[in-house]
Amino acid sequence: MTAARERVARDRPDWRERIVGWGKRIVLVLVAVAIILLIALAGSAFLPRWWAHRIGAQASGSFTGGIALGLFYGFVFMALALLALRWTFRKRRAWRVWAGGVIAALVLATPNLLTLGIVVGRGNAAHAGERTLDVEAPGFRTATLAGTIAALVALIAVEYLIRSRRRARSRLARLKSENRRREQVQASREQPPG
Repeated sequence: MTAARERVARDRPDWRERIVGWGKRIVLVLVAVAIILLIALAGSAFLPRWWAHRIGAQASGSFTGGIALGLFYGFVFMALALLALRWTFRKRRAWRVWAGGVIAALVLATPNLLTLGIVVGRGNAAHAGERTLDVEAPGFRTATLAGTIAALVALIAVEYLIRSRRRARSRLARLKSENRRREQVQASREQPPG
């Protein structure tokens, strides 16, 4: 017993090594946070203008084109993001799968998030993006909101239908089994003893 304890004590790092390990982790987290903040800062200055010009080029100044693009982007990318979240949280999974699912949903919702950044943004790039969308893709922002809401309502309706069908099937199976039992009991009562 003492040999096993000595071996465990020998293999376990001492407190100095553990502090150095935690110090490295803290430094890595701080560096990652700084990189994320720099990317966010650069993105807030560049992405709204870039996104507005991409949408404007697709819509070509057409009101119908702006609305159609907004409905498409709003519906499709919100539906994909919600489906990714539904798959992620439908079953009990490891936290890494949950984190990956949330990241996938954010990536899938990026077009809607970029449009949201233009709409609610307070910076110069967001205001420039608003002006660009007003001129080159009129109706895009409102149509994106409408498409997003439509995707949310559609997926809630589909989820309701799926769950109600499952409940109906289980209720039907329960009623059939109860009916079979009743028929068996009735048949056993009708048979003469003996």
